[in-house]
Amino acid sequence: MTHTETVSGHLQRDPLPLRGRVAVVTGVSRRAGIGFATARRLGAMGASLFLHHYAPHDRDQPWGADPDGPQALVDAVADTLVDDAAVHHTDLDLANPDAAAQLIEAARDAYGHIDILVCNHARSGGDGPLGALDATMLDAHWAVNTRSVLLLAQAFAAQHDGRPGGRVIFMTSGQDLGPMRDEIAYATAKGALASITRTLADHLADQAITLNTVNPGPVDTGYAPPDVHEAVRRHFPTRRWGTPDDPARLIAWLASDEATWITGQVINTEGGFRRWD
Repeated sequence: MTHTETVSGHLQRDPLPLRGRVAVVTGVSRRAGIGFATARRLGAMGASLFLHHYAPHDRDQPWGADPDGPQALVDAVADTLVDDAAVHHTDLDLANPDAAAQLIEAARDAYGHIDILVCNHARSGGDGPLGALDATMLDAHWAVNTRSVLLLAQAFAAQHDGRPGGRVIFMTSGQDLGPMRDEIAYATAKGALASITRTLADHLADQAITLNTVNPGPVDTGYAPPDVHEAVRRHFPTRRWGTPDDPARLIAWLASDEATWITGQVINTEGGFRRWD
């Protein structure tokens, strides 16, 4: 086989590898967020999208909600779509026990079938170190960061018919790589997703669904005050934080057929972040 034949044959990349597939992406609430960057990546690869957002959570945080509102984010994502791909969206509080099933049902009603689930949403804030915890704080993080993700995966699997391209992607936070002393509830809830990754991947493999978990490392989504931002920046070899598009590129690749042979993995994409001086 000649070089020309190889390039023009099965090794040539499809510029729209997700054409005809449908992706649900949660936590698309802020232009500065990973969910927004991921949705745009998936859209540019040909996917139709069902976006979840919950702006009230961001309004309660120091960084605040996106100033342009959810519809502006949806419109910006729509600008990346190709051919006859579409985008729908909904606002749901995933702390509600029924919300995960409602989200998957709404996406299925819109498109008939869902191929890709990216669980990007998370609860932040209302946390603390050991000694400052209480049951309400722990339960709130568990409900959003763990319980809703498991229920989303369950509902996704229930509607999946075994066709090629089934993908589930969780997000974790590197809590097993170094201490997060002031975020015990968050780190515990996110750590559960990393721990259950292999078990769920094994279960979903029978339906031709892969499941992987991504740790994006420190990503500049506007949450860090200036002093923290500068201190963290110095721990990167490149002297820059991750951008939302850094993990989004990995997530989009995991959603493609190029990642068919990868499942049950917790993948760190941290740009060489050094936790210790």
